[in-house]
Amino acid sequence: MQDLIFFYGEGCSYCVDMEEKIDTLIKEGFNISKLEVWNNMKNDAFLEKLDNGEEICGGVPFLINNKSGKRICGEATLDELRSWAKGE
Repeated sequence: MQDLIFFYGEGCSYCVDMEEKIDTLIKEGFNISKLEVWNNMKNDAFLEKLDNGEEICGGVPFLINNKSGKRICGEATLDELRSWAKGE
């Protein structure tokens, strides 16, 4: 399983802003999977499995670091995302 995952919805304005930041981190060398959930039922089911009630996000953008367990629900700054990706 990929350690760093960014779940987004195509057409979600919050997700567009977050995707730009995620792309910056990818350019910096972080290996982040981007999974669209509004048009992909398999990705949506995977999101539901990971958003298991411990910290219900209930939507996108949703990010999870499977190595550290850290999750981000909603928008975040580039610095917050960098810390998330590092597992801090």
